[in-house]
Amino acid sequence: MTKFFTYSTALLAGIALLGSTQHAEAQQFSKRKQYTTIGVSLNAMNYFGDLNPATNFASFHAGDTRPNIGLNITHRFFPRISGRFAVAYGRITAEDNKNAKPDDANAIYRYTRNMNFRNDIYEASAVVIVDLIENRNNYLKRPDFVPYVFGGVAGFHHSPEGKNQNGTYVDLQALKTEGVDYSKFQFSIPFGGGVRYRINRNLDASFEIGFRKTFTGYLDDVSSNYANLSGASADAQYFGGYNGGVIPGGITNTTTGRAGGFLPGAKRGQGKTDWYTVTGFSLNYILNPKIKNPKFR
Repeated sequence: MTKFFTYSTALLAGIALLGSTQHAEAQQFSKRKQYTTIGVSLNAMNYFGDLNPATNFASFHAGDTRPNIGLNITHRFFPRISGRFAVAYGRITAEDNKNAKPDDANAIYRYTRNMNFRNDIYEASAVVIVDLIENRNNYLKRPDFVPYVFGGVAGFHHSPEGKNQNGTYVDLQALKTEGVDYSKFQFSIPFGGGVRYRINRNLDASFEIGFRKTFTGYLDDVSSNYANLSGASADAQYFGGYNGGVIPGGITNTTTGRAGGFLPGAKRGQGKTDWYTVTGFSLNYILNPKIKNPKFR
């Protein structure tokens, strides 16, 4: 949480500095040139964490991509600056037995771990959008093509689930597979960039790539070390590795020091925070502002 406030403070300070540089321009950019848009987005969602094909951030598995949909409202304040509030829903997912190969010496540990998850994420975000091409005119004279960058803050609710031995999805957070009672409500720092294209008088289309820096390592329910689950439920033992020695493909874990499972305290995850990405298209409709012609006397 301390890191979240540190990042947020730095981000807000940057936004405030950017806003101050816009003050002089705002003198020539009256409210009659401001406008508001409403939009809908259809995106692809991915995650970066302990269940990726490799342990580096660039690791990616196209088969884990899931859809994400969102609604947003954006207001243009200055020639380059807009503010956007958005809500979105999407899913992330991954499985060790698909992303880690048993014949890969660097992946056999993760294959033996045999973890799987899916996680539905409900997000609300507020970001500042900075156009790289300014428009000092009203919406009717806006540029046809505008690249932009954005950054802000977001809150989200997540609930990781895993498929047990019976093929039933269960709530992983409630199992405390690592002995940690983490929260399903979290914060993130959304940032990224995109391009916006004018379709007609009132309609814009955008393509955007967005990253979400979270402050939790439990989007996939895997973060630190194996816990002692000797008295826990069958599901907790299955996902927590207590009875996880035998995995698909006939490979038995014989190197962990205990038959049929992992020793408590053994490394289960990388101990790093998880990320997710939202990439896709949106259509944004401009709500007709009242454009008043200047009066001459």
